[in-house]
Amino acid sequence: MQPDLLPGDRAAAVLQTLRLASPLVHCMTNDVVQSFTANVLLALGAAPAMVTEAEEAAQFSPQASALLINIGTLTAERGRAMLAAVQAANKSSTPWVLDPVAVGALSFRTQFAHQLLSFHPAAIRGNASEILALAGERSGGRGVDSTDDARSALPAAQNLARRTGAIVVVTGEQDYVSDGDKTLAVAGGGTLMTRVVGTGCVLSAVVAACCALSGSRLENVAAACQMVKHAGGIAIQGSRGPGSFIPAFLDALYGLNGEALA
Repeated sequence: MQPDLLPGDRAAAVLQTLRLASPLVHCMTNDVVQSFTANVLLALGAAPAMVTEAEEAAQFSPQASALLINIGTLTAERGRAMLAAVQAANKSSTPWVLDPVAVGALSFRTQFAHQLLSFHPAAIRGNASEILALAGERSGGRGVDSTDDARSALPAAQNLARRTGAIVVVTGEQDYVSDGDKTLAVAGGGTLMTRVVGTGCVLSAVVAACCALSGSRLENVAAACQMVKHAGGIAIQGSRGPGSFIPAFLDALYGLNGEALA
């Protein structure tokens, strides 16, 4: 069955709600992208917080609107802090998002990611190889790089969504967002987005922000993908390469409006 497209007016409505709500996103993310992640959330109108010590993370996650768990630079100590934050988030009904960076390629993080699945993430965002590996169908890609295309991972994403109850996003040239029954497709962006570290990671943070909003979680998450892809496309047109892309991308997110998305 061909995935549906998210109507532009729905994406515009989610953007408006995001800016009005200004959700506070507790980002337990990797060292490489912390500043970029914070700036992306601020540009869109959300609020970032990076609290990583175990005791503080458990105390803070119930106060946040949403929690992001990105295992890109996972250590045993960070894993304990992430588990504490997830457990506290679940007790307070705070939605949390899993970004299973390089799952399948390395055993420690793969085991940890599977452990996290038992705590019922609101959403999971990964590339095709990561989603296939998390679903138990393949060994994974080349580190953080996918060796599979997003469409090939769609059945695994749908199965993973049904098994976990999460909205599953598999990103690529076209993104697919599924709750296991219904799937939405999001086009846009461009190859230059793969030449900058962290565009997938920051998308996971935007997904977390949108999981905190009222309404259809499937549509909210698809709207997050549409915001990032649309801003990425604008930034590509206005940049000369990776060095000028990031400021152009932040400006595009800041200037994003409902009319453009619709």
